[in-house]
Amino acid sequence: MKVVKFGGTSVASAAQMRKAADVVLADPDRRIVVVSAPGRRTPRDAKVTDLLIELARAALVQHGVPAALEAVVQRFRQITEGLKLPPDLLPAIVADLGARVAAETVHEDAYVDNLKAAGEDHGARVFAALLRHLGHDAHYVNPRDAGMLLSDEPGNARVLQSSYGRLRNYLTRHTGIVVFPGFFGYSEAGRVVTFPRGGSDITGAILAAAVDAALYENFTDVDGVYAVDPRLVERPAEVKEITYREMRELSYAGFSVFHDEALEPVFHAGIPVHVRNTNNGDAAGTFIVPDRDSTTLPIVGIASTAGFCNLYVSKYLMNREVGFGRRLLHLLEDEGVPFEHIPTGIDNMSVIMRESRFSPATEERVLRRIRQDLGVDEVEVERSLALVMVVGEGMRHTIGVAGRACSAIANARVNLEMINQGSSEVSMMFGIKAVDVVRAVRALYREFFTPRRKHRDRR
Repeated sequence: MKVVKFGGTSVASAAQMRKAADVVLADPDRRIVVVSAPGRRTPRDAKVTDLLIELARAALVQHGVPAALEAVVQRFRQITEGLKLPPDLLPAIVADLGARVAAETVHEDAYVDNLKAAGEDHGARVFAALLRHLGHDAHYVNPRDAGMLLSDEPGNARVLQSSYGRLRNYLTRHTGIVVFPGFFGYSEAGRVVTFPRGGSDITGAILAAAVDAALYENFTDVDGVYAVDPRLVERPAEVKEITYREMRELSYAGFSVFHDEALEPVFHAGIPVHVRNTNNGDAAGTFIVPDRDSTTLPIVGIASTAGFCNLYVSKYLMNREVGFGRRLLHLLEDEGVPFEHIPTGIDNMSVIMRESRFSPATEERVLRRIRQDLGVDEVEVERSLALVMVVGEGMRHTIGVAGRACSAIANARVNLEMINQGSSEVSMMFGIKAVDVVRAVRALYREFFTPRRKHRDRR
């Protein structure tokens, strides 16, 4: 059995849904299909999820609801009419959207989650109807009925371990093709909750692990994973095979092909992932696997992501002060601020955080408490930082990677604010100013992926 997931661009229109249906029907082992909400049809188009968020905001302020609702309905109208599906399908979608809009708004986050989930929910219903229209045995499955239980954290839910057994028992009983909406599930109290954006990848991975699938196929709008963002480097190298750990590092650092949290279920189950292009069936795609031969390709990719800040703290003889790091992190915990990385020295410590989680007001409170409670010599915050990561399993047994990376960044006239390498040696991370990202990434790509010119023998 294979689990197949289609991203938003793969189901963005009637034509794209037909392509996705052809993909499913081309292989009888593709028995479980996970569907995202319809995505962009053109670069300037809106995703249905974004339209639903706008609808939720309009409903919360009670202004502009009819226009916002019509924008969502219009997308589904174009798809259902373009596919010539039964005429009673669209009225059912309209009625459900109206009920969600009219729901209780006391818990705003939960209200928004319920509306956001409608994109995947109705996308799955439409896709199942298309498969039936084509003469195949296909069933829409509601996540609540199947047992997809999530933590009650609107917009940031995680799957509960009890879900796996429930999902396995439910899904393996079905004949034909199961169409399952991605991105959302239900809390134990019966409330709709969603994963982070891009969470349909997570749904697919959970289902693959639950049914012990032979393969999890993730269809998107690119031919596979590239060594670097194609928007930064023209015609970058394609990656044919990559490990879970490498993909996790690259996804964290900005690769948008695959959600970083989606790897956890398949990693533990040992299920390979095949990233493929819905629009190009001839492309080989990229396999995400437990292990690969890293001797011929020590570095597999370079990624970057902005939106970070650095809390720098210095105190003479910090290394002699028991509990200093714990007390510093406790101050951040009190403010509900998670950290990303903690590079340290003997007398100083940096805490890398997401800027979005460290507002100016929070910064003021934290700095005041650090000065009062920790008696530091120096404390400051640097904003507008980006992280650039060089990733590869072969890094641990390849001499000179760090030197080559630092030299490439220096030659690009980019200043390093921070360097950090995990003990696993799968990745090396550089903190730089966000304005320098493009220069740094291009320099690193040239260093590791562009063939070096051969020097002529001048003897």
